[in-house]
Amino acid sequence: MDRNQRNTSILHTLGEEIVRIITPVSICMLSVVILVSILDTDSSISSSISTIATIAYTEDTSDSEWDKFKGALLNSLVFVAVVTAVTFLLVLLFYFNCTKFLKYYMGFSAFLVLGFMGGEIGIFLIQVFKFAIDCFTYLLLLLNFAIVGVFAVFMSKFPIFVTQSYMVVIGVLTAYWFTMLPEWTTWVLLVAMALYDLAAVLLPGGPLRLLVELAISRDEDIPALVYEARPIFDPGSNTTVQRRTWRDRDRRGNPESQTTGPQVGSETVGSSQNVEEGNVHELSVPLIERVRDHGLQPENLGIEGIGLGSLGAIKLGLGDFIFYSVLVGRAAMYDFMTVYACYLAIIAGLGITLILLALYQKALPALPVSVLLGVLFYVLTRVFLEEFVVQCSSKLLMF
Repeated sequence: MDRNQRNTSILHTLGEEIVRIITPVSICMLSVVILVSILDTDSSISSSISTIATIAYTEDTSDSEWDKFKGALLNSLVFVAVVTAVTFLLVLLFYFNCTKFLKYYMGFSAFLVLGFMGGEIGIFLIQVFKFAIDCFTYLLLLLNFAIVGVFAVFMSKFPIFVTQSYMVVIGVLTAYWFTMLPEWTTWVLLVAMALYDLAAVLLPGGPLRLLVELAISRDEDIPALVYEARPIFDPGSNTTVQRRTWRDRDRRGNPESQTTGPQVGSETVGSSQNVEEGNVHELSVPLIERVRDHGLQPENLGIEGIGLGSLGAIKLGLGDFIFYSVLVGRAAMYDFMTVYACYLAIIAGLGITLILLALYQKALPALPVSVLLGVLFYVLTRVFLEEFVVQCSSKLLMF
């Protein structure tokens, strides 16, 4: 295969992998927008919700804009501090090989989201559509739904489509509840989490970076809620596309330099392994293969990247799904023109992140660019674009 054919194959495969991540992200955002539109979250209900994100300040309609901003900033600082402490605790537990405990904790968290959050949203939908169902049948269905979801997410024997579907559902349910936070707290929290994600992944002492380094040193997967896309298949040979990471090469050549497959997301994940005929094949994405073609050394890639699951499938942290959806869900409370602008900004930000990965060959979190662009486009749409469209419509101008 010549160089042009190889580059064409790389771009084609990379495009498929990007689509297989953008599709579930878009479905998650669309589902949250639909829920927000159907349930029409009331501001009084939102202000009455008490969570860690509102523990320092409770927004009131009579407060001034400046007071709301200061209170929202305080809420965000508390929330980020709690998230940071919990992540460092996760690093500590992982360091002491408490992997089973972490998996049980993640399973319990998934059960709470599916059972309690999902159950209450289900009740809201039943009230809206006036669907006739008795409480015993509803509880039985809800219990089965939650239990199957926990097993589907944390057991590999389930079909990948079922696991993917439940991961999206968990993201939708969590994101919807975040949209019920007060408006100022929601927007400031989104920016704060984007900045936290940037620091946690890129700083040497960042908790997510420490977690990845520990996982690489042990050659283990990090127990976390991570969406795994479908593997890429070669239509010509009807086999899965398999690619080795630098770690596999380093084991044979330079054992001191270890890297993992590429990763995008607020939860950085190490490469998974595919065991066939007793052999362990490490996998990587086309971006890494293209770097290898250019003759770069493993040391230039850093220690993190876009996460890969079995058979070369890209993995994306569920936190990215959630905060992307919170952004467009909150925009949906204003109007759909703002939703379109925010959605395009988020997808563009995800694309920019992938381009930066190709340029710098080091891991970049998926939240900062997308969230900051989304917030910027939300403000610009409300302040400028809406006024422009209203003025054109009132004067019967078409463009």
